[in-house]
Amino acid sequence: MESCPMKSLRKLVLPLTLSLLAAVPALSQAQDKRLETLVVANEFGPNMLDIHGLGANRPAYGVSWLAYDRLMTYGRKSIGDGVDSYDFTKLEPELAERWEVAADGMSVTFHLRKDAKFHDGSPVTADDVKWSLDRALGMGGFPTFQMKAGSLEKPEQFEVVDAHTFRVKLLRKDKMTLPDLAVPVAAIYNAKLARQHATAEDPWAANWLKTNTAGGGAYKVASWKPGQEIVYERFDDWKSGPLPKLKRVIQRDVPSAGNRRALLTRGDIDITFEMPPKDFAEMAQEKGNVKVASVPAENSMWYLGLNTKVAPFDNPKVRQAIAYALPYDKIMQNAFYGRGMPLFGGSGVKDASWPQATAYKTDIDKARQLMKEAGFEQGFETTLSFDLGTATVSEPTTILIQESLAQLGIKVAINKVPGSNWRAAITKKDMPMLFNRMGGWLNYPEYFFFWAYHGQNAVFNTMSYQNAELDKLVEAARFESDPKKYEGLVKGFIDIAYTEVPRIPVAQPVMDVAMQKNVHGFTYWFHLQPDYRQLYKQ
Repeated sequence: MESCPMKSLRKLVLPLTLSLLAAVPALSQAQDKRLETLVVANEFGPNMLDIHGLGANRPAYGVSWLAYDRLMTYGRKSIGDGVDSYDFTKLEPELAERWEVAADGMSVTFHLRKDAKFHDGSPVTADDVKWSLDRALGMGGFPTFQMKAGSLEKPEQFEVVDAHTFRVKLLRKDKMTLPDLAVPVAAIYNAKLARQHATAEDPWAANWLKTNTAGGGAYKVASWKPGQEIVYERFDDWKSGPLPKLKRVIQRDVPSAGNRRALLTRGDIDITFEMPPKDFAEMAQEKGNVKVASVPAENSMWYLGLNTKVAPFDNPKVRQAIAYALPYDKIMQNAFYGRGMPLFGGSGVKDASWPQATAYKTDIDKARQLMKEAGFEQGFETTLSFDLGTATVSEPTTILIQESLAQLGIKVAINKVPGSNWRAAITKKDMPMLFNRMGGWLNYPEYFFFWAYHGQNAVFNTMSYQNAELDKLVEAARFESDPKKYEGLVKGFIDIAYTEVPRIPVAQPVMDVAMQKNVHGFTYWFHLQPDYRQLYKQ
């Protein structure tokens, strides 16, 4: 027989025990939810949701990659230390479950997944594919030139065979055609939904698609607050690949690099990929809860651009003088903190590798002699612009350039352009000097030159450079199948570019990503945006 105090104790303990037991599933559910949610902090987010839109920035590429599918994608390969890279040599199915090239090599027929759906539940059809590729051509600007890079130039090339069969007819045999269908610009839109928001003045629904998506990719855009955050939610009916493990991704805009690092160190965010090189260098050495993945960004460079349509940069000797005046070693040490591959101090163009180092190195005496020969011994005044979105590297670099060029009598005013305006600003091609980063999606030297140097086709020929001989070499290399002839063509156009230096290469960048140690599956992609489809937490 229990005493009264014992009975009272049991009355207190039993409910407490039951409440603790009831809390176990809730704690487990909270833990599961945490593992299924990724919190990201970046300096800035997308300036629109439509990659075809005029002036879409780099984060907008990430929206397209996640919220839309393409006919095909690239394979993946391990590059060590738990990091993967996309495999440019291997194309794999996405919306198209298979395809075949015609016997004459002049067309490719794609067979679409019959169970693929858009986010609104409507089926994906060949009509959607044609409308989307027609749109990429019809919008003009960057998407149109990207399609042209793969010889995709006319709507007549795109044919609906039946509801689930689509054909691309080729104007010419081009090794870049199929790879070009696997880049973010080749996104497949829900034509039925987009047409509901089109008008006679806006046939491609460009206004509506700036702030809305019409995709069927692995993630839906659940919400977007420009300048604050974008939230993705997994599309559970996605059929174009393995269903991602992350159900939700919250990508926040945190302009301060110091705040992003503090958030990561405290465990308040899971990943960031926009930090000063100094921070990445320090975090890579620290023994804590953070790890850093670093991959050289292929087909990419940081460069100082000199506008060849603006005097005195129309004079090759002035450009060469500046190439000899740049404080390369100081830039690598004080702006890049060694996190990049030098693209200076080489011994001349010897092969077709890209990017490769120029023969320029800091030589102020030689720079002064060239300025004298060009008739600018006393120097001149000019403006050097950079993207504030890349200020962690660009600001110290431009200050060092400003100080060094002062030795030649060149007075440089620095112009800081907001990141949201940078893409539109550089396409105007009216900046005298700019410090910028340029990368090519298709991993061929001639592809980079098509965009950056070609006088007729280059949207990102921000230096307004014109050289008919270089153009011919680039065009010939695109279609040359003989390895020896191809190498000669590539060496030829690199040599011209490095002799006339409309842009002065400084460094090949490194793609750095810092993340919690329980985040796995990071894959390097040519568009330099994380692919949340492969990431997971454990």
